[in-house]
Amino acid sequence: MRITLAQIDSGTDVRRNLDLIADYCARAAREGSDLIVFPEYSTYEKSRVDRSFVDMAEPLDGPVAAKLQATAARYGIAVVAGVLEASGEGDRAFNTLVAIAPDASRLASYRKIHLFDCQGFRESDYIKAAPEPVPVTFSCGGMTFGLMTCYDLRFPELARMLADAGAEVLLVCSSWVPGTAKTEQWATLAKARAIENGVYVAAVSQTPPVSIGYSMLVDPLGTVLHTLGTEPGTATLDLSPEAVQAARDQFPTWQHHRLL
Repeated sequence: MRITLAQIDSGTDVRRNLDLIADYCARAAREGSDLIVFPEYSTYEKSRVDRSFVDMAEPLDGPVAAKLQATAARYGIAVVAGVLEASGEGDRAFNTLVAIAPDASRLASYRKIHLFDCQGFRESDYIKAAPEPVPVTFSCGGMTFGLMTCYDLRFPELARMLADAGAEVLLVCSSWVPGTAKTEQWATLAKARAIENGVYVAAVSQTPPVSIGYSMLVDPLGTVLHTLGTEPGTATLDLSPEAVQAARDQFPTWQHHRLL
């Protein structure tokens, strides 16, 4: 199956972000992609999480999600994107990934489990962690995908749970905050999660200055197949379930682990 990594520069103009997503979907469809993956906070992003994130949140059947569904149907491509989901609480929203099929149906939704309270940030002040922290997978193009959001990448137990649930590809949708050694950590962690679990890792990030860029696809043996730089752009690549099986046959760690 064919996947497109979409590294974008989302901002606070939701309409502009949705138009940008549509433009990238059109580009990916022309390249024959089955699935396009956007970063965390695709539809609304700024340098700090604040009260405005709560104010911009909507239900998953709201106008923003409807626009994403219409875009997926228009271009006949599956879409994964980060949205702000209303939590039912007045002071916090969910940081949610939605996966939408080419027929506009919802394949899955994932509420971020691990919130980024690091580097002077307090995501948890305005974002609510998933009340039921469970792995979320979906199928597309004959392969199974697991959903992770940004800081989740630092928690290998979630990646292992997704692999145990059948994931062959981990989608890590991020707005990876810049800082000392953060680009190196991003690459190292993405490769580690691939090697540990015999999976592809498609790690997609926002561009600078809010994030580091450097979206990448890592194969199941830890080889970086493609890396974007710091500018907005896309990369369309092919995934092979045979490559996943070959890696797992060579290193069946997913069968050998004994500690839960």
